[in-house]
Amino acid sequence: MSIIAGQGDAARSLALLWGEAAAGGGRTAPGPKPALSVAAVVAAAVEVADEGGVTALSMRAVADRLGRSSMALYTYVPGKAELVDLMYDRAHAELPGAYSLEDGWRAAATAWAADLRALYLRHPWLLQVSYARPVLGPCEQRVMEALAGVLFATGLPAYTLRAAAASLFDLVRGGARTRAEARLAAAATGVADTEWWAERAARLGEVAPDFAERFPLSVRLSAGEAEGGAPASWEERMDATHAAGLALLLDGLEAATEGRPGGVSPR
Repeated sequence: MSIIAGQGDAARSLALLWGEAAAGGGRTAPGPKPALSVAAVVAAAVEVADEGGVTALSMRAVADRLGRSSMALYTYVPGKAELVDLMYDRAHAELPGAYSLEDGWRAAATAWAADLRALYLRHPWLLQVSYARPVLGPCEQRVMEALAGVLFATGLPAYTLRAAAASLFDLVRGGARTRAEARLAAAATGVADTEWWAERAARLGEVAPDFAERFPLSVRLSAGEAEGGAPASWEERMDATHAAGLALLLDGLEAATEGRPGGVSPR
């Protein structure tokens, strides 16, 4: 299940994302300090999503976690659509706003990718929020700004770096999604990946004994994983595949910088 971001009221969502009191629903009124806050509501919502994914997210579930009524939450957040935007942006606040270029732009890009991948795996519900439309929040934008700071150090033109940035996001998000789904599959079915593959491989050998002859190149690809000293667990294999794919992408970016003036050394 995917949720499209940015479905709430544009004025209220953006005001909340950027901290404007105009969307506060009376939060700046004089009197006793409110027992709740937008930040508290968002933090509780993130906890709900961390435990059950976006399918478990509702204003009622968040209210129950806070020990309040659903109606009390609407004083701070207009509805679920705006809440999802706030959650998505708030989660990205966990990432650094900049990366050191002391060891070269390649090391910085690798660190950025590792941090983003770790964020997705800590909060896999982020992968259920489509990024076809950004939430346009400050924390989400800071992640892009941090990557741009690394990429512009290559000295390559902006139109090239735009493609590089999109490719990096796609690589990290796609790999994290596969890894998160593997975890979910094992938890939902009670069958570990190694057990699943062992049973299916044995059955496949029975029903398609000529598999290697029919699909020789696919077999070569699988053999290549073994030749590369692939780790035993599927999660470790996914991590290794991600690292190899990232290295190939950065190799291409580095090759594009050769012979160009300016820019920071890749290493």
